[in-house]
Amino acid sequence: MVGTDSSEVERLLFDGALRCPGCAGELRPWGHARGRGVRDEVGVVRVRPRRSACSGCSRTHVLVPMSLLVRRADSAAVIGRALLAKAGGSGHRKISGMLSRPVSTVRGWLRRFGARAESLRVLFTALLHAMDACAAAAVTGSVFDDALEALGLAAAAAARLFGPRPVWQFASAASGGQLLGPGPAANTG
Repeated sequence: MVGTDSSEVERLLFDGALRCPGCAGELRPWGHARGRGVRDEVGVVRVRPRRSACSGCSRTHVLVPMSLLVRRADSAAVIGRALLAKAGGSGHRKISGMLSRPVSTVRGWLRRFGARAESLRVLFTALLHAMDACAAAAVTGSVFDDALEALGLAAAAAARLFGPRPVWQFASAASGGQLLGPGPAANTG
């Protein structure tokens, strides 16, 4: 996961400041990934992520902007709005209408987050405590809501330490773009 400013990402890449998540080798420029459209809050945005190659292990990596989630056609902010609406009591059909997204897409997001909620709660609670040892997340009785609560508190703690950043960019970066990915949540970066 990289920042959303492509010129800054280019500078970091050419300066050798980005590291391989596997071996910590230096990432070097290596073309671009296939371009695609991503639905954002204002419309479809064309994205063509940078690709890099590791000088240590020779693996290639796609540098995904933290405004996105891996393998999703919608931005992290749009998906985040759906998750918050669900926590607020809205159902997938109402959320679908609110976001102008297919019902099946929204239902899939909510199910995936719900299936991963416990591991995401653990991830974001650990990050919260790493940044603010005195912080405590409220327990609501809903694993889905508890995961969102921990995410929000961890994002606020990160903003206090490192400066403001949109909550869903934090969530994407902290989950390695895998907020709705398969398998257990893990901080990959």
